[in-house]
Amino acid sequence: MHPRRRTPLVTVVVAALGLAAASLGSGSAAAAPAAEPAPAVTLWAPATLTVTAYDKHAYTDLGLKLIAGDAPFELWSTRPAYDQLIHTVWRGPSGDVALPDGAMKDFNSIRRFVTLTITPANGDPARSVNRKACLNGWSERVRPDAPPRSPYPRGCWYNPYSLGSVQGIQAGWAAPFLQQERPLKLAPGSYTVTATINPAYAGPLGLTGDTATRTIALTVENGDAPAVARRVSPTARPAAHRPTGATGGQLAGPTPDLRALPAWGIQMARNGNYLNFSATVWNGGDSPLVVDGFRREGEDLMDAYQYFFDANGNQTGYQQVGQMHWDPRPTHQHWHFEDFARYVLLRADHTEAVRSRKEAFCLANTDAVDQTVPGASWNPENTDLSTACGDLGSLSIREVLASGWGDTYGQFRAGQSFDLKGLPNGTYYVAVIANPDGRLVESDTTNNTSFREVVIGGKPGARTVTVPQVGLVVEPTYDQGPPVD
Repeated sequence: MHPRRRTPLVTVVVAALGLAAASLGSGSAAAAPAAEPAPAVTLWAPATLTVTAYDKHAYTDLGLKLIAGDAPFELWSTRPAYDQLIHTVWRGPSGDVALPDGAMKDFNSIRRFVTLTITPANGDPARSVNRKACLNGWSERVRPDAPPRSPYPRGCWYNPYSLGSVQGIQAGWAAPFLQQERPLKLAPGSYTVTATINPAYAGPLGLTGDTATRTIALTVENGDAPAVARRVSPTARPAAHRPTGATGGQLAGPTPDLRALPAWGIQMARNGNYLNFSATVWNGGDSPLVVDGFRREGEDLMDAYQYFFDANGNQTGYQQVGQMHWDPRPTHQHWHFEDFARYVLLRADHTEAVRSRKEAFCLANTDAVDQTVPGASWNPENTDLSTACGDLGSLSIREVLASGWGDTYGQFRAGQSFDLKGLPNGTYYVAVIANPDGRLVESDTTNNTSFREVVIGGKPGARTVTVPQVGLVVEPTYDQGPPVD
C-alpha cells in the first residue's frame, strides 16, 4: 500500500515458542548435536532507508517486517463478554501461548508492540515513541516453495463491539507490522532509528535484548503533499440467470446468522433536536449471506433472491426474499436491498417512539466483528462472493455479507437519525433489528435485536444525551459523524 525503497535487509531470528527440547542419542556414544529448530517467525529491517516527510511528518513503517517460517504464524484474539479484557494467544505447533493481558485494547492492533528510539545525526537529543502493530499487512511471498496464496485478512478491521479477530502470516510470507495511522515527526535530515520489541512481548517470544532490536540508518527528505490512493474491491458477479421460481434446490446446510451489535457513536446533532447513531448488523453463521437482484423489464426495481451454498462453496439452492430498488439521490446512486435491518427508538417500556426511515441497504463487509466463528471469511476481498451495488444500467447485482463480518451504517441525516421533537426527557433504548420482516433465511432469529440505553435531557433545540458505557468498551467519537452510505 505504501511504496518502500528496496535496500539490503538485516535479519533477526525470533525464537519459536513451545518447541520440545532436542532429544538425546541412546547408548554409550556421545549424543550428536541437535539440529536447530526452524524459527516460528523472523524479524527483519532495512539497513538503510530513505523516506519523504510532508510538513515534517513522515508516514512510514520503517521497512520492519515479520516472516513466517515453515508454518503459518497466527494470533487469535477473543472477548467472551464486553466487561472482559481481550485475550490473545499465539496458536503455535505445541499449543496456545498467551500474550500479556491487555495486549489488545481493541481489535485494531497490538498495543505498544515496539519502541522506536530516534537519534538525530546533528547531535540533537534522542527521543523514543511506542507504536502499535498489526500483522495483517499487505503480505508478500518471499520463499519460492511457499504456498501461492495467503488466507489472512488484509488489515486489522474492527468495530468497537467486535468479538474476535485473527492476525496471521502465511508460511514463507512476509508482512509489515508497524501501523502508520500516526506519522513520525521528523524534519529532513539523517537519523539512527533503533526498533526494540517491547519486553512484555519479547519475554513470551523468548527474545533477548539483542535479538529483539534492529537499527536502521534513516534519511528523511522533504516532499510535496501526498496524493491519496483509493483501492477498489473486485466486482462481484450475480447468478447468470434469473431463477425460474420463488424457491429452488436445497436450502438445508450452512446458513447465515444475522446478529445486531449495540448501537454506538450515539450523540446529539448540532441542531439539538436529532439523535445520531451508528448501527452494525453482522453475520455470525457458517455461510455468507448472498442476495442477488434481477431487474424487472422496464422498471427501476429488482427481485431479490437469497442463495445457499454447501461447505465446499457449491451453490445448492435459492429463495426469493424481497426486492431491491434504485436510489437516484446524489450521495447514493446504487441499488438498495429493502429487508436487511430496521432502527427504532423505544420508550422505557419498549414501545415505539420514533422509527428511522433508513430501511434500504447496499450490503458490504465494512467491519470485521468475529473472525474466529466457524466459516468466517478472513479475506472476503479475495472471493467473488463480494458486493457490487451496481449502477442505473445494471440488469443484475450481487450483495454479500461474509461470515464473521458486519455492515455498519451511520445515521447522521434527518429522517435516518431519530427526531426528538415532541418527546419528553427520560430513558429510551435504541433498537437495532436485523432481518425485521423475517424474509431472509438464517439459522437463529433470537439474536436479531440489540438494545442500547440512552437518557435524553435538556430542552427543545438543546437536547442532551447520556449513554451508559457497555462493559469495558471505549467507543470512538465523531464531531459530525463518520461517512454514511
